[in-house]
Amino acid sequence: MASPFSGALQLTDLDDFIGPSQDCIKPVKVDKKAGSGVAKIHIEDDGSYFQVNPDGGTRKLEKAMVSLNDCLACSGCVTSAETVLITQQSHEELRKVLEANEIVAPNEQRLVVVSVSPQSTASLAARFQLNPTDTARKLTSFFKKIGVHFVFDTAFSRNFSLLESQREFVRRFRGQTGSREALPVLASACPGWICYAEKTHGNFILPYISTARSPQQVMGSLVKDFFALQQHVTPDKVYHVTVMPCYDKKLEASRPDFFNQKYQTRDVDCVLTTGEVFRLLEEEGVSLSDLEPAPLDGLSSSGSVSVEEPTSHRGGGSGGYLEHVFQHAAQELFGIHVTEVTYRPLRNKDFQEVTLERDGQVLLHFAVAYGFRNIQNLVQKLKRGRCPYHYVEVMACPSGCLNGGGQLKAADVPSRELLLQVERLYGVVRTAVPEDAAGVQELYQHWLQGEGSERARHLLHTQYHAVEKANSGLSIRW
Repeated sequence: MASPFSGALQLTDLDDFIGPSQDCIKPVKVDKKAGSGVAKIHIEDDGSYFQVNPDGGTRKLEKAMVSLNDCLACSGCVTSAETVLITQQSHEELRKVLEANEIVAPNEQRLVVVSVSPQSTASLAARFQLNPTDTARKLTSFFKKIGVHFVFDTAFSRNFSLLESQREFVRRFRGQTGSREALPVLASACPGWICYAEKTHGNFILPYISTARSPQQVMGSLVKDFFALQQHVTPDKVYHVTVMPCYDKKLEASRPDFFNQKYQTRDVDCVLTTGEVFRLLEEEGVSLSDLEPAPLDGLSSSGSVSVEEPTSHRGGGSGGYLEHVFQHAAQELFGIHVTEVTYRPLRNKDFQEVTLERDGQVLLHFAVAYGFRNIQNLVQKLKRGRCPYHYVEVMACPSGCLNGGGQLKAADVPSRELLLQVERLYGVVRTAVPEDAAGVQELYQHWLQGEGSERARHLLHTQYHAVEKANSGLSIRW
């Protein structure tokens, strides 16, 4: 099959989907105790493997297991983890935890928390012909019926991610001369893009990437740190599940950077895609349309639970990073109040620019780059020293997170038409700027000891790591 990229853009064998890689850093383990001579492998009907030795003896072989940590450490594959079977990140694991809670005393149960992304809510709303608010409430009702204790919306944690992204950009823009942190700042909320950057361009690209945690991982900090303290339990006694539009969020949750060594627990224990939640509904014989709505739970510094609606959907289906950072930077750096951001499409709708000008001078030059074809273009500009942008919102999926690989598909509806429905539903939810979102500033003061504090830096930011390529003869192209 011919490559969809031009010769100028063919930096790697990367495409918008993944294929098996020949490179793997996990060596094949040879058991020398198994004896010598020629042996055959016999496969039973149930999939079990047996080694049949020349003397007629048999030995059952263990199945090879690949964890998400193995995926992150491997220098071969790049993204789209939907081709990898991950047993620890499935709705069956959630079932196991809920079933275990049923057979122990209440004080021995794990506190089960589910955090739902607004993109997943919009996808489910399109499938069940509901509005997003009712969908979120009915989904809350469903989770609580099967044993979940609390249900949150990650739109709340996204406010922290946006605020930290705004402040980081302003700081880096002001210190761009002589600073180790380079411009443009590249958004870091997309784990597929981050995985690609670490494995394909490594130390060259990492200084450009924002250190602000994604909404999923900010919610992980909130649940396993702040919320656990308020509930008077240790982080390992909380089982935190997120519902996301993307399989690569499973990879993000499995990063060693988001693992609590003291309590041996992850900030996010399990990630379910929108499709996996739909499968769970089907297996339970439940239709969201038939459920009575229940209020979502909320977070407050007093530890009480309050009703919170999804907010802050302004700026596109991937979180609105460009729009929020652009408006904040315009006001903070140049005293210009921008009420509406105007996008200028380039070669395609997934590569667009936004500029701030005064007296004919360009003050800010931002862009969105969705899909790997546009990401390749962006990387080429950086490597040639011809990248004109100060900030780029980068997402691996064409059309962004609402079109994530974990979203629901419909056989009877064209994919483009379905995406338009999801985008429309996502856009009808009321909006609020992060600075004004209820409870955000309160948590900055009482949980994080103020904006810009060391605690805020530790819990709301992360770091990235170049993955060295394995020097394998298998990677030779013939």
